[in-house]
Amino acid sequence: MNKTSIPLRSGSLTSKQALLTILLAILISVIAGSVELFNHALSMRQNVAQRVEQQLAIVSGAAAEAAFQLNPDLAHQIAYGLFSDNEIAEVAIRDDFGSPLSEFAPTEAVESSWLSQRLFGDMLHYQIPLNYYVAVDLPEAVVGEVELRLDEQRLTQQFLDRSISVVGSSVLEAFILSLLIIAFFHYFITRPLLKVHDAIAHADPERPGEWDKPQLRGHRHDELGHLVDSLDHLLQAFQQGLDQRDQLHHLSHIDGLTGVANRRHFDLFYQQQWKRAKRGAQPFSVIFIDIDNFKEFNDHYGHAMGDDTLRAVAQVLNNCIDPAHDLLARYGGEEFVCVLPNQDEAAALDVAQRLRRAVLSLAIPHAYSSTHTHLTASMGVASTSAQTTLSAAALLAQADQHLYHAKHLGRNRIETRSRTA
Repeated sequence: MNKTSIPLRSGSLTSKQALLTILLAILISVIAGSVELFNHALSMRQNVAQRVEQQLAIVSGAAAEAAFQLNPDLAHQIAYGLFSDNEIAEVAIRDDFGSPLSEFAPTEAVESSWLSQRLFGDMLHYQIPLNYYVAVDLPEAVVGEVELRLDEQRLTQQFLDRSISVVGSSVLEAFILSLLIIAFFHYFITRPLLKVHDAIAHADPERPGEWDKPQLRGHRHDELGHLVDSLDHLLQAFQQGLDQRDQLHHLSHIDGLTGVANRRHFDLFYQQQWKRAKRGAQPFSVIFIDIDNFKEFNDHYGHAMGDDTLRAVAQVLNNCIDPAHDLLARYGGEEFVCVLPNQDEAAALDVAQRLRRAVLSLAIPHAYSSTHTHLTASMGVASTSAQTTLSAAALLAQADQHLYHAKHLGRNRIETRSRTA
């Protein structure tokens, strides 16, 4: 039985499992990455707002002092310190009349995008009043304001950089996870299933009960183990059916007494080989064989001895032909017939001589024969070639007629269409 393994190919169970696992892992990673990006966006918004508020709280006192004193130098230092932060795009410090004491803005206009507006659009602009305590006994006075705008491109780029990192790590984690899942399922589930499939695929259709039943470690008492046992029971039952079929086929084609082909098998074989010979324009020969004076043998030695003699004769006759191409059959009573496809008259005569000598070699005494002291056989040979126009039935009739002539001319001889042997 061929033991070659089945190669992994597109559409196989392993490839489908791997593809499905990878797709599921990617889907999970996308969902997890999306949740992580959403949490990151919230966290980033909170951190940015907290940093800006801390910066404004730190500079608000000094900015209020600069606005109260109308000190542009101090305001410039404060505004420049805020503007130096990469996340801040515009800074302005104004007095209580709205006049700018110091302003910083980018040289080029900042382009806005839907993503930046979606993420940070509601927190880009800050404007807080500057309160100043003029005296202890007086309330706070608004002496100006600080206005700033965050750099949305910078914030968006930070978010995208973080997103790439998150997505990359998620994809890598998903790939590693999928490989682990694929390896786990392949080792514990897919590989045992493939072993079962391989064993079934390489089972001999003529002998399914002799399949190489796989031994699955760790699956003896689970569904896979039960599946293998069920398959084994099914194949054994199928094998029994095939054995019964073969036995019935054998009985329907074998003569029960002699063990050679019976008349039914002969008729089928003869017609098949005759048609083949006609299609291929090949020679075809038939030999009719009759045991001489067999009625007298049965009458004097008994039917039990007669049956043993028929079996012995059938055995030696069958040994003289090639069963792979030729056929020996019991035609009826003590008469046998030999079919020789693709053999002409000369070859058929050689076979007939071997058959006749084989019967003599048994040296079975026949004291009551009217012609010979030992058991003999007479034979009639008929052959056809591509040039002849005989029918299948006519060829059999001719061989039977030649057998009749052989018996009439003294028995223990072979008669053909053209000569006596």
